[in-house]
Amino acid sequence: MPFDLSPAMIGVPAIAITVGWVVNTWLRVRHGYPLENSWGKPVYPKTSSAELERIALLSQENAQLRAELGSVKDRLGNVERIVTDSGYALTHQIEALRSEGRAQ
Repeated sequence: MPFDLSPAMIGVPAIAITVGWVVNTWLRVRHGYPLENSWGKPVYPKTSSAELERIALLSQENAQLRAELGSVKDRLGNVERIVTDSGYALTHQIEALRSEGRAQ
């Protein structure tokens, strides 16, 4: 019985091309590249007015949170400066000595 390779010669390349296409598309999506149609033109997702409104609200919230984070960083910097200031440590040492004097 002769061994016929014609189904393998057609099937293996077809499977390899399909798997390659799937992996290529997955990598492009994962790394943020735009998807393309069969003619090489980018395919953009369709957005409705509700989605655009949600994007605008999220952008506004993001800006507010960034401003608040900047304010918190400034306040934290001031607290760190106060705590590392030598006068602050000296005040705590004096208060510790006073409390020891009252305890005796």
